[in-house]
Amino acid sequence: MLDQIPFNRPFIAGKELFYMANAVVEGHLAGRGAYARRCEAWLRENFAAPHAMLTHTCTAALEMAALLADVGAGDEVILPSFTFVSTANAFALRGASLRFVDIRPDTLNLDERLVERAITPRTRAIVPVHYAGVACAMDELVAIAAAHRLLVIEDAAQGVGATYRGRHLGTLGHLGCYSFHETKNLISGEGGALLVNDPALVERAEIVYEKGTNRTRFLAGETDRYVWVGLGSSYAPSELVAAFLYAQLEAVDQITRERRAIHDCYRQAFAPYAARGLVRVPETPAGCQHNAHMFYLILPTAAARDRLIASLREVGIQAVFHFVPLHTSPMAARLGCGGGSLPVTEDLSARLVRLPCYYGMTPREQDRVIAAVMAALAAAPCRERVPAEA
Repeated sequence: MLDQIPFNRPFIAGKELFYMANAVVEGHLAGRGAYARRCEAWLRENFAAPHAMLTHTCTAALEMAALLADVGAGDEVILPSFTFVSTANAFALRGASLRFVDIRPDTLNLDERLVERAITPRTRAIVPVHYAGVACAMDELVAIAAAHRLLVIEDAAQGVGATYRGRHLGTLGHLGCYSFHETKNLISGEGGALLVNDPALVERAEIVYEKGTNRTRFLAGETDRYVWVGLGSSYAPSELVAAFLYAQLEAVDQITRERRAIHDCYRQAFAPYAARGLVRVPETPAGCQHNAHMFYLILPTAAARDRLIASLREVGIQAVFHFVPLHTSPMAARLGCGGGSLPVTEDLSARLVRLPCYYGMTPREQDRVIAAVMAALAAAPCRERVPAEA
């Protein structure tokens, strides 16, 4: 029996376990320890991030961003429906209304051409999601936001290490949110970071991060005690998480090289099928450098996608789909932001399948995946073609 090939496999790239043990020996395991400071410094220095704060999840970073944006009842936030639920929850928890906008057919990112018409006097922020580590059209989105005096909050959960016109995703808006979940390129089990790119938000970000207190000023010797001065919560990860992550950051070049090699191998293998219109492969616009976060195929129909996933499962290969569009969800209906028609989101989300892509994936494993996909496509009951995208 063939070994199972998972969709994702957590990994150790270097000194993760040594650094975790060292954190224990040094005697500090709560948040904001030496390893957390090293991680934050690494993000500032390598990504040119003005201010970086480790969080225990990307969800936490998004919730911090919502607090810093001062969104509440009566406010609106523009975001794609094709995203993970955390993007929406962060703002719904503050009482804001969600304005879902359709995605582009090429990158599956928020369609910048549709954003301006969704803006109302109640709009507070635009939340672009960089799907698959490919940048949204940030110049256009930032310009729209500036014209309407809105915040731009980047959900760069999948975009760590990817760039847009030479700048790292997460550093282009007022705030940027990263994920180090075990399914991401750099991992710490759970984990995330908030990048604060607007200097006017830094002081408040420290208050939110320190549970609503001015503890940062206290630690800097600027006050003799710290007190409750605003809203906040507990967002820092433990030092064990930060220690694991620091080793991953040190290994970012080798991790990225290997993921890109896997991504390129898939693209080369399926290029003839894409040329014949049997599948569609990911697209990266000019000026964007993806981080090989994922490799997906878009099939001609939802039924074809489901058949492919089932065929791969039969030979021990786990492939997955996502996302179920948020505007079609029961919760969106309860919040009054469901329904409506987002035709590109509804169409592409039903035809997309993600193939296994992880650091440490062997050439033999990838060859098995490629052969199994080719066999499934050859066994398809009809020679359907992927429709031309608008």
